[in-house]
Amino acid sequence: MQSILSLKNLSIAFNGNEVIHNISYHLNPNEILGIVGESGSGKSVSSLAILGLLPKRISKITSGTIVYKGVDITQATPKTFQNIRGHKIAMIFQEPMSSLNPSMTCGKQVEEILKQHTKLSKTDVKENVLSLFRQVKLPDPNRIYNVYPHEISGGQKQRVMIAMAIACKPDILIADEPTTALDVTVQKDIIVLLKELQSDTKMSIIFITHDLALISEIANRVLVMYKGNIVEEGEVSKIFKSPQHNYTKALISSRPSLNTRLKVLPTIQDYLNNTISEEIITSEQRKINHEKLYKKIPLLEVINVEKEYISKSGWLKKPKSFKAVNNISFKLYEGETLGLVGESGCGKSTLGNAILQLDKATAGQILYNGQDITKLSKYDIRKLRKDIQIIFQDPYSSLNPRIPIGEAIMEPMVVHNLYNSDTERKEKVLEILNRVGLSKDYFNRYPHEFSGGQRQRIGIARTIALQPKLIVCDESVSALDISVQAQVLNLLNELKNTFGFTYIFISHDLAVVKYMSDQLLVMNKGQIEELDDADAIYNTPKKDYTKNLIDAIPKGI
Repeated sequence: MQSILSLKNLSIAFNGNEVIHNISYHLNPNEILGIVGESGSGKSVSSLAILGLLPKRISKITSGTIVYKGVDITQATPKTFQNIRGHKIAMIFQEPMSSLNPSMTCGKQVEEILKQHTKLSKTDVKENVLSLFRQVKLPDPNRIYNVYPHEISGGQKQRVMIAMAIACKPDILIADEPTTALDVTVQKDIIVLLKELQSDTKMSIIFITHDLALISEIANRVLVMYKGNIVEEGEVSKIFKSPQHNYTKALISSRPSLNTRLKVLPTIQDYLNNTISEEIITSEQRKINHEKLYKKIPLLEVINVEKEYISKSGWLKKPKSFKAVNNISFKLYEGETLGLVGESGCGKSTLGNAILQLDKATAGQILYNGQDITKLSKYDIRKLRKDIQIIFQDPYSSLNPRIPIGEAIMEPMVVHNLYNSDTERKEKVLEILNRVGLSKDYFNRYPHEFSGGQRQRIGIARTIALQPKLIVCDESVSALDISVQAQVLNLLNELKNTFGFTYIFISHDLAVVKYMSDQLLVMNKGQIEELDDADAIYNTPKKDYTKNLIDAIPKGI
């Protein structure tokens, strides 16, 4: 079969440093090719090269060819690329909000593509856009046509991006991490949609992700990339059933299993060093631990908590009320991890913020060590901050880019008058950095000098510097690569065992939540759907909503 696209001996350098090393692969007509690997593996860089989107001043294709339909496009002129981009080869990016223009309506943005690459009349262009919106299964296409990106959900924004990408019926669609930031159910919808579109249009798709289980849901063939090299390639079923390279084995095994609970998740370094621990936590061990745990007095009690927002939509219109959290009650015990799951907008982060006293509950009680913290003064809440801390989803935006990370970790110690001097505090910070697997040499470095996984460790270090009792982890591993995620989850469990931390673990990734949690609270539209032992809910979910969440998890082959 003649391939529609082939990369031969392609090498790419940034500022003279080679990041892609002599890679070769091909894409067949009517095929979905998966490219999997972690951040920095080169999967996105090599795909941007196909569209001529590498940054001009700092990057260079140092060798090799990219042949599209018999033409080497590494030699193409800017005008040729303009005709190819969006027309013959289109791309969907990871973050639709940053790819869509916030000042243009969704309909107008898709119209732009059609006006540039077709000679359709104004009426036909609009009709085509509405047809595309129907094709990507957007609800009420006429409304979506006239609204701005901020007025629709993340999943709907991604569908608008897909409509834009397929508008000119391209031969090739490159989907670069198109579902990473989405809920598991929305992710499944997008995967199904892309498969249906590919089946209908016969276009070829390059699907890029760091999640091998997700690749198994969509791709025919898969390439595994590591440090700018292709380390393994083949049919998806073959790669899953008998992976050859240790890196591939690590990508498959680093994701928490839904069937067994390993004591320590394997990381890439474990596989490369052949130091894998296969020790599991048995049901009996878990039962004994829970019997001890639930004999204690609750550390936190949430009683009939509600959070209501009032929206004023105009001078003459009546204000509308919306309950983001509605009548939530549960108990949390010292040393326990409570998993909090649900789709975006279900109220899980709002509940977390109410517990942290960052956003006051409108009704109900929140008892911490028997005291109702909803009635505390500002001064007392400030003192409480030492005991109840948060680890954020995006550590980069929660760290001051102008402050070295050592000072950032010391800062809360100073605020809460911990230790007698800065010398003592610095010693403690160096100890904490070591504890979270970072070198003491990092003390004077700035946040931009670290990888995503390292920044998350810095965020954890800053949190544990105050020796809190309760930590809210709000989507704190969702932006991380699979193996880095495994490292951070191992670290959180290790710190919990060492310091007796209690966690509220908020995430839309159900496999991760099941692995981490003792009890699981499933939220839907501000209310509790189910609350029970994590394993019990996964094995025998009682509600259809929970069943749908579990069914949507990519399981692998």
